[in-house]
Amino acid sequence: MGAQRPNDPGERIAAGAIYPLLTAAVRHQPRDISLTAASTLATVERTGPRRITDLAVIEGVTQPSMTALVTVLERAGLAERRADPRDQRVVLVALTAAGADYLRSRRRAGTEGFARLIGKLPPDEIAALLAAAPALRHLHELDVEQRAAGPGGPASAEEPIR
Repeated sequence: MGAQRPNDPGERIAAGAIYPLLTAAVRHQPRDISLTAASTLATVERTGPRRITDLAVIEGVTQPSMTALVTVLERAGLAERRADPRDQRVVLVALTAAGADYLRSRRRAGTEGFARLIGKLPPDEIAALLAAAPALRHLHELDVEQRAAGPGGPASAEEPIR
């Protein structure tokens, strides 16, 4: 990754335009599970089965809170606990098929909601968003890299539909 440079006004304007969209996306998501639960499922989907302690660090919650959250996800059939094949003493949290389906449906609903909004824009603004799509994907990749590098990064976010 390149060296940090100070934000220029254009970067702040872009960030100021993107941030309210992110909060709107969160506001319009189903409330059937918490944001931390959805984020945890997305993390397990992205990284594969993980220890509860690892998930707690990634999601920025305590280990007891993550244990309780995993129990809720397990009871809902979205995640399961399994023994680590490399060390039978270790328990890993894995995504179930129902959990993967849940994430796909949640992302699809969010994408469809934004598509409806985008459809209300004039053609030149739609073209501008299409031109910005590679940069927006790159921003997401940078966020994923930062989170993978360890604690202190931004909160986990869901993966986009590809």
